[in-house]
Amino acid sequence: MFHARMDQLRQKMADHDIDVALITDDDNVYYLTGYYDYLHMEFGRPTILVVPREGHSLLITPVIDEVMAKTAARVDQIAAWNDGAGEEWRAELPTALTGARRVAIEPGHMPPLVRQYIDGLVNADRLVTVTPHLADMRMIKSEQELQLARHAGQVATAMMAAGRGAIGAGVPEFEVALATAQAGTRKAADLLAAHYADTEMSPNTHFLQIMASGQDIIKTHHRASTRIMQHGDPVFLCFCGMTNFHRFKLGFDRTFWIGEIADPSQAEVYEIARASQAAALAALRPGVTAQSVHEAYAEVIQGAGYDYPFRCGRATGFSFLEKPQLVTGDETILQPGMVLAVDGSVSVETFRAQVGDSFIITDDGYEQITDHPKGIADLIL
Repeated sequence: MFHARMDQLRQKMADHDIDVALITDDDNVYYLTGYYDYLHMEFGRPTILVVPREGHSLLITPVIDEVMAKTAARVDQIAAWNDGAGEEWRAELPTALTGARRVAIEPGHMPPLVRQYIDGLVNADRLVTVTPHLADMRMIKSEQELQLARHAGQVATAMMAAGRGAIGAGVPEFEVALATAQAGTRKAADLLAAHYADTEMSPNTHFLQIMASGQDIIKTHHRASTRIMQHGDPVFLCFCGMTNFHRFKLGFDRTFWIGEIADPSQAEVYEIARASQAAALAALRPGVTAQSVHEAYAEVIQGAGYDYPFRCGRATGFSFLEKPQLVTGDETILQPGMVLAVDGSVSVETFRAQVGDSFIITDDGYEQITDHPKGIADLIL
């Protein structure tokens, strides 16, 4: 799988007259080589994948991660560097770039420290971007990736069910986060044992639980806190960060209420949010533009008198955000094999409702891969 992706990148490099590509985005390094979870720039240690159009691929990574690199990375050569020794990560680059007329980088994903060094080695007129070529490669998922997506959906569904079960009056928000993390980890462990030979991949969920309750419901990306939930509270659960099975990401959210909907206007707002997702799904199919899905969703929201909404959704995969986005201006044609998170959402001054799921685009429509009831009667706990 990784060798095929590397070959595909090299073909794109040949098509666009690129001699060498320098890959510095963590997710793209994994996509091309299978190497992941090194410390990288969070600890000031660059990892750089060098891909020549012809010749051997080279992974430059800290010596502290050399054993892991040799275990996981599908590359021809590994150059391990150590803090303070010689030229560190810079040592291999002059030779790797010798004779290269056009060098492709990831401008938005190259650490400033590395970019500054590359700018000193390569004239600006010889630098181009590899980002759009990798983005295009990653849009259509392979059968292996679609299996990961479906399994990620099962993990997300287990987390949502556990979170729902933990919500209640008198319960602190963090208890919900503990419940979702345990359920997701156990489901992921079961799936890894049943379907994957890779015993190195961790089943543990990570990323702080996105949730909000009561008056905090309007804080879109609020994290689980020590707040004690009360009868009548609305509660928002989002798994757009925590759904990360075998590195595959999805989007998934629901809005709940504890005991009753104390403010009837919240039910009205929720139904518009739900209707906006339904309108997006009615438009979701291969052959249409990404922005047309957003237009269908936005029409419902604005038609009900609410403000123009943020994007309807986005593609996911080994990154939280991939191409395309379901937003005005994205004219990408949807194709079978894409994986998309599709939301419905309405925000007012004192309340916010959101319902979101993830889908695989199929030959004649879509396949939903997250599952939890959306009917308002099912969301009153």
